[in-house]
Amino acid sequence: MGLIDTIWAQYLKIAKSEIEDFKIDPLNSQWNQLYTILDIASETEWGKKFKFSSISSIENYIQSVPIHEYDDIKSDIQRMMKGEESVLWPGKVSYFAKSSGTTSDKSKFIPITKENHKYCHTKGGLRLTSVIYSEIPKPGILDGKTIVLTGSTRNDLPDFPNVVVGDVSAVIYRNLTSILKSFFVPDEESNLLEDSETKLDVIAQKCCGEDVRMLAGSPTWMLLLCKKILMLTGKQNMLEVWPNFKILVHGAVSFVPYRKNFMELFPSEKVFFWETYNASEGYFAVQDKAHSEEMLLLLDVGIFYEFILPDQLHLSQPQTCTIKDVELGKNYGLVITSNSGLYRYIVGDTIQFTSLSPHRIKITGRIKQFINVFGEELMVSNTDEAIQKTCEHFNVKVKDYTVAPVFHPDSKSQGAHEWLIEFENTPPDSNLFAIHLDKALQSLNSDYEAKRFKNLAMEMLILHVAKQGCFANWMKATGRIGAQKKVPRLSSQRVYLEEILTFNQ
Repeated sequence: MGLIDTIWAQYLKIAKSEIEDFKIDPLNSQWNQLYTILDIASETEWGKKFKFSSISSIENYIQSVPIHEYDDIKSDIQRMMKGEESVLWPGKVSYFAKSSGTTSDKSKFIPITKENHKYCHTKGGLRLTSVIYSEIPKPGILDGKTIVLTGSTRNDLPDFPNVVVGDVSAVIYRNLTSILKSFFVPDEESNLLEDSETKLDVIAQKCCGEDVRMLAGSPTWMLLLCKKILMLTGKQNMLEVWPNFKILVHGAVSFVPYRKNFMELFPSEKVFFWETYNASEGYFAVQDKAHSEEMLLLLDVGIFYEFILPDQLHLSQPQTCTIKDVELGKNYGLVITSNSGLYRYIVGDTIQFTSLSPHRIKITGRIKQFINVFGEELMVSNTDEAIQKTCEHFNVKVKDYTVAPVFHPDSKSQGAHEWLIEFENTPPDSNLFAIHLDKALQSLNSDYEAKRFKNLAMEMLILHVAKQGCFANWMKATGRIGAQKKVPRLSSQRVYLEEILTFNQ
């Protein structure tokens, strides 16, 4: 480790000690986050409406403020984007993270306040770096360069001319200090290019000769970048390009279908894959152990968490629980109150707790990304793991996939699941692959297994093999190109599947 990296490692020990503090007293840490948020926001429109200044306990807060989804606050956020002050958060907010939309909107815009940038996203990044330096001997990240694959930002929206919007990764990157940016490659202009295809080409050309130690981003885009670099250099794997590479930080989508690809790209036990849970709404969790995929829930980053069982969501007064009442193995929807001006806001992700001391989690899917039309209750975590097991059996790799139900009104069964998978190397017998995939799903999900019994409720899945570039072409045509954009894995409706199938003809 060089001098700069050694000094950096010492500084990170402070962040690591703060992690130990909230692990010791998680409930008190959470109350401190909530109290601080309510105190700061007490004079806003929402603070006055819900009498934040008179709230004296967590229970009082939950009773006083209803749960909200994006459509409930959309008009208030639009007012903030037009320059109105102190609506959800004090003062004027100039930055908004753009993320995937609701059923009524193509995009959501989440406020990124100064406090949210500093005490949530930046602090979360420090938490991540501190556990990496704690777990990995002499990582030496600052002795070389880091690539962070971001989206882009823009400030020319006709309806909102005075604000900057973009992927959360780009908004945060844009506001980093010049000193920190000096350790990143490529230059800021290249990294914030709007055309992702051009951006990847530029990064590949500019960075193939750099001493890159860490790469961070969505697995989809990191995979594309690595393949471009290998084509450009003629090398066999990425360690021939970046021999000192140490850390690949991934988030946004499950790493399970991509793990084999990256193990072949970085064939060394000295390279670590590190998961982070950083969304537009906040920096929620980081992997805190080198050889475990669980993530530590961050309890001191300006977020107060509640957890809701999915079957409560349709109720007029849904019940939530706090950190002190969660149970292992249950699927919870994430509800947050944050220093970005979100109050009891449903994020849309589902998680499970894998440990209660400390509170570690894994992401299991999206509240609206599951299939339960036949009573099978299939989650993204099931399909990801089934794909991984089946790919290992056939020694193939998957680029992307999506699943939807198909109905069989003239059959004795109700229907089946229809899959579209884009392989990197296609299995020699796709029918045999489908049989193994179906069996893997049954082994992982007892409800799916019960519905598949003797084909009574469901028949075997239908598999379509997508041609190369099918998903990428769909994403480009529908404006989904960007660091935070994702292929919907599961849907109870057939809209996504049928759209993508038109690009497979």
